[in-house]
Amino acid sequence: MPTDTDTRTEEIRRQNAAACPVVVAIEQVGTPWRLNVVYALQDGEQRFNELKRATDARSKTLSDALDELVDADVVDRRMEEAAPVAVYYSLTEKGRALASALDAFGDWATEWVDEVPDDPSPRPRLH
Repeated sequence: MPTDTDTRTEEIRRQNAAACPVVVAIEQVGTPWRLNVVYALQDGEQRFNELKRATDARSKTLSDALDELVDADVVDRRMEEAAPVAVYYSLTEKGRALASALDAFGDWATEWVDEVPDDPSPRPRLH
């Protein structure tokens, strides 16, 4: 016969399984630098130094964030080998879908998170 503890443990397992996709998604893209890159790429393809200026990230930080986003298939990396070599980054279909999801998350944050400024600097939406 199951005890109250057994029943509660099973309920927690079911809840955690339902939350799992959200947790995994946040682990893939949930760092501020990765989100800044997604935000910066919403207007189209950019080179590394353009992204560096847009995000104010250090080279190593930006490089790491880009590598992680490319590995997660959120960002596409394209190289032109003509001299000088040029590397371009853009959002993949998955990245554009993420940008749309972040718009909804931003709306939620504006309504419910106390630390969000009342008048944030004007920025276009993530789509």
